[in-house]
Amino acid sequence: MITLHHLVFSRSTRVLWALEELDIPYDLKVHQRTPTFRAPPELSAVHPLGKAPVIVDDGLVIAESGAILAYLNDRYGDGRLAPPAGADARVMHDEWLHYVEGSAAMPVMLTLIGGMFGGLQENLAAFVEPELHKTLAYIAAGVGDGPWLMGDDFTIADIQLAYLVALADGAGLTAAHPNLSAYLSRLQARPAYRKAIELGGPVMPSRTG
Repeated sequence: MITLHHLVFSRSTRVLWALEELDIPYDLKVHQRTPTFRAPPELSAVHPLGKAPVIVDDGLVIAESGAILAYLNDRYGDGRLAPPAGADARVMHDEWLHYVEGSAAMPVMLTLIGGMFGGLQENLAAFVEPELHKTLAYIAAGVGDGPWLMGDDFTIADIQLAYLVALADGAGLTAAHPNLSAYLSRLQARPAYRKAIELGGPVMPSRTG
């Protein structure tokens, strides 16, 4: 059976959601963050990066959200949460899957982390802010009227993107793109998403907590 090492308030919500979406049996190990909001040291015993998500499947240890989502969908989901291999739509799907952490996360995460420490330094802010606006506009255009990134077909690319959109929306960064808030609402209405939150907790701490 697959073991998911889940860190609260983290990207590993994606994997918990995918396991529920694909109805894959799993064992859940929940890890709490340290007082400095770091991953606990015991995660380093699971994977050298010491971060989450990590899954262990019959001795195979896999980190990184995109790799795990693709593995689960291909090996246990009959590929049903992605377009068929070899199709043009699959190429575009995989571009979205890797874009989220490959390019899009940087300006969003830097903006959020900077906000936690009183704002970004002026020169860094001058670089990040245009990238943030470009990134959110690109995602909003990709989502369009939806309902999902690939039109009518919900995919693991949506699961991958949801965490980033949730962070941006929670920080008030999506105000210029109301379709992103609507997209997020559709994602959060999925039963498997709600189950993942019930089991693993919210994707971010309460701003009033």
